[in-house]
Amino acid sequence: MAANHKSSDFDQNCYTALLGLAESYRTVSNIRHCIHCLKAVFNLHPPPSIEARTHLQLGNLLLSHTKNNDLARQHLEKAWSISSGLNNDDVRFEAASVLAAMYDKQGQAQLAKPILCKAKDISQQSPFWHCRLLFQLAQIHASKKEFSEACALLGAGADFASSASSHYTTLLFLLSKGMLLLINKDAMQVNETLSRAGSMIEQWTGPSVQKESLKVFFLVLQVCHYLTAGQVKSVKPALKQLQQSIQTITQLHTDEDPVGNNQIDMFQWLPKEHMCVLVYLVTVMHSMQAGYMDKAQKYTDKALMQIEKLKMLDAHPLLSSFQIMLLEHIVMCRLIMGNKTTAIQEIFQACHVCQSQPRLFTTHGSQIHTLLGLYAMSVNCMEAAEAQFLTALKQSESTDLSLFINMNLAIVFLRMGRQDDFLGLLEKIDPEKMEQSNSHSLKAAAYYVQGLQTFFQARYNEANALVIYSVIGNSRESLNMVTPAMQLAGKIPDVHVQLWASSLLKDLYRLSGDMANEEEGCRLHTSFSASLLKDLFQSTQLSEHGLIQWTEGPCPFHLNTSSTSAII
Repeated sequence: MAANHKSSDFDQNCYTALLGLAESYRTVSNIRHCIHCLKAVFNLHPPPSIEARTHLQLGNLLLSHTKNNDLARQHLEKAWSISSGLNNDDVRFEAASVLAAMYDKQGQAQLAKPILCKAKDISQQSPFWHCRLLFQLAQIHASKKEFSEACALLGAGADFASSASSHYTTLLFLLSKGMLLLINKDAMQVNETLSRAGSMIEQWTGPSVQKESLKVFFLVLQVCHYLTAGQVKSVKPALKQLQQSIQTITQLHTDEDPVGNNQIDMFQWLPKEHMCVLVYLVTVMHSMQAGYMDKAQKYTDKALMQIEKLKMLDAHPLLSSFQIMLLEHIVMCRLIMGNKTTAIQEIFQACHVCQSQPRLFTTHGSQIHTLLGLYAMSVNCMEAAEAQFLTALKQSESTDLSLFINMNLAIVFLRMGRQDDFLGLLEKIDPEKMEQSNSHSLKAAAYYVQGLQTFFQARYNEANALVIYSVIGNSRESLNMVTPAMQLAGKIPDVHVQLWASSLLKDLYRLSGDMANEEEGCRLHTSFSASLLKDLFQSTQLSEHGLIQWTEGPCPFHLNTSSTSAII
């Protein structure tokens, strides 16, 4: 091997000339010649440190500028093999980091972990690299849902950063740990971690850019913590603070050097442009849960526009994740507002986003099939809705999502008159046995499904008669319930509830002899009904409507319009 030659045989001047030539080719994007120059270095019989560095440079070039991943992998493996026994920290730790990232991307986390573990263990004298490797290893464990291992690494990172006198990086580790605890639904530990981090942020007097960045991270977690629990009102103060913090951070000059003399502080949680999109996203999530559909649409439009602008500069995978989450929320908004035509087009758009980042089909496949199930329900295609929900359940790795799917599947069974199938699901959606979920919203929804069952069990004619008889005796109380329901549905706006409420109101006014209001109720009912029927017809004529038949295999991106006739 070249590494065995004596360093005295090495021509330093020739090496320097080759490096300069390689760099000149790289700057004019002549990668082929750049690679040739670097490969020529091996003919000079370089010492191990330079041989390792050259393999690393070649591996990075091949990864970023070519599709020859196999050759890139060979160079990176050589770089790590040679450098792991040397004291050249930048080369050996970068080689470990890049090689592990490549293994992970190729679905070989089992190869990435040992490399990162070894690099982590020998990097304690290089604080920056030690922290970076801890973050990277924790990320790989988290992606495999090994949350205990990931949290332990982040906890060790917080202790290490604290011993290195870095309050900033200590907080980054703590908040990252809080994020994983939140994903893992460990409410007690989340409260403890966020409480500690919140106090540290308030007391810290570091650079403004770093402090505001940490504050945004903390407040995003706090808002998500409340929303996960369905505590929509409790979230308002934190959300307001978050919106103020993001305004502050966008006005700060980030070109000032926030690192100072401590190299361990070179980490950045998110670029401020990505933070802005994230704040839009959590605002949309809150608006959805609070029933402000217009507001949700407004912030979704702003966020999607910002994402498109950022993607032109750098198509970072995180932007695609934000984009699909926004689309998932806006689709639900459209369905509530009775806009099925746009909803199915946006579901198709979400599939295209996943196509650009194939991993998203793994992480969001269940959500997409859930949305298709909701859409199929809205166009009265109950068999397709059932198939979509069953597909979503197979792919779901979230307890809360599975509960949501099962509740909608239960409604499908009720609407199809399949009482036995409904009863088979009852145990899974019993609100009294939902200890596995911390969400008040899901528990409330479960009670609603139970109420719906009793309505259906009474049979339509009998239920209608019971309502009418009670109205005759107590029309004022009935009006007092239906009128505010109609007003609230108008505020959201929820067209389906408006249709239902207007139907009840016209009957109530007819029974009480109020002809003027009965006529207005009829007009509203006819208007809502016509609008929904028109949208139903338009949506079922779209080629995208055929997505409701997709339950396995790759997404049918080229749908045949003629095969997607309306099903009304």
